[in-house]
Amino acid sequence: MSEMRTDLALQPDHILYRAQRALLGAGVLGLAVAGAGGLVDSVQFFRSYLVAYLFFAGIALGSLGLVSLNHVTGGLWGVVIRRICESAMRTLPLLLVLFLPLLLGLGELYEWARPEAVAHDALLQRKQAYLNTPFFVVRVGIYFAVWLTVSHYLVRWSRQQDVGDDVGRRLQFLGRGALLLYSLTMTFAAVDWAMSLEPHWYSTIYGILIIGGQVLSAFVFVIPVLILVVDREPFTRLVTVEQFHDLGKFMLAFVMLYAYFAFSQYLIIWSGNLPEETPWYLARLAGGWQYVAVAVVLLQFVLPFAILLSRGLKRNARRLAAVALVVLAARLLDLFWLLTPAFSPGRIAIHWMDVAAVCGVGGLWLSFFLWRLRDQPLLPLNDPELPLAAEARA
Repeated sequence: MSEMRTDLALQPDHILYRAQRALLGAGVLGLAVAGAGGLVDSVQFFRSYLVAYLFFAGIALGSLGLVSLNHVTGGLWGVVIRRICESAMRTLPLLLVLFLPLLLGLGELYEWARPEAVAHDALLQRKQAYLNTPFFVVRVGIYFAVWLTVSHYLVRWSRQQDVGDDVGRRLQFLGRGALLLYSLTMTFAAVDWAMSLEPHWYSTIYGILIIGGQVLSAFVFVIPVLILVVDREPFTRLVTVEQFHDLGKFMLAFVMLYAYFAFSQYLIIWSGNLPEETPWYLARLAGGWQYVAVAVVLLQFVLPFAILLSRGLKRNARRLAAVALVVLAARLLDLFWLLTPAFSPGRIAIHWMDVAAVCGVGGLWLSFFLWRLRDQPLLPLNDPELPLAAEARA
């Protein structure tokens, strides 16, 4: 950890430090329960696993986007959450391993991966040059190679800054490239992993929608974690109410931005009234799914928007964390609403393995995240944006 003071790291008596092993146990148990269910119903297991996986992968990849954005634009808002975002990015090796079950379940999840389905579908035959198993696996390898490489250098150069190296311009340059690569690769990954669940449907804004959701998920995840890690000295002097006010304003901006993307897709498709596109929404607005849609709109936009207009709330760390957790739960519900109707159109279906998969993947991911968070200073104290940096390094 270089020459940083030990009180700038997560302490063994901290609740997050002690929670790491408990979360690991919960994750192993959750996956074991879901796996046992998969022996009876493998199709449901892969469907539940996909939703859980994409939710937690979205936090890691959205964190990559946030760190890259902050290196390009600057601002203290990104400095105070950088180490949390970097720890989330450093879970990508785990996410690569956790992707393996999805490769085993391609035929259960994706219609285009079943030769008998392709043989009787002219549209799938025309898309087979792109939607085929070997090329899908190659693309997964490319995505993770790009994400792992970019995150490695973002973290490596940030740690060099801790010991006094002047890497600000390198990080800014890398941030620009990282934003471009993240946007490009995630657009294709969104098509491969989510949109191709229904290969007869398409949306030109779908990749942007998924990216916006990932950034929002990452942002509302890091705020409660930040509030937990800065509840003691010396962080209470370094992260002030002004930083929480800024984070609250950014949360409001990201909530509005994602709502804009989602409504834009709905407005364009619904007003176009094309038989190739509108069935996607029809399946999600009937059979009980309409109530999930209303809950998503209320919890992910209406309530956060109304609450975050309050200046006083944005300056209250605990209340801000509560709003962030509500939005984070709504993000999981939104992803469930986006993906699951592909398997049960027009009829709501919630299975106990959905809960087990979230607990399993989430427990493992959070445990790995906390393990990464423990092995580094919690603030990049040599960053020129951080006030009182000289005092903290004294």
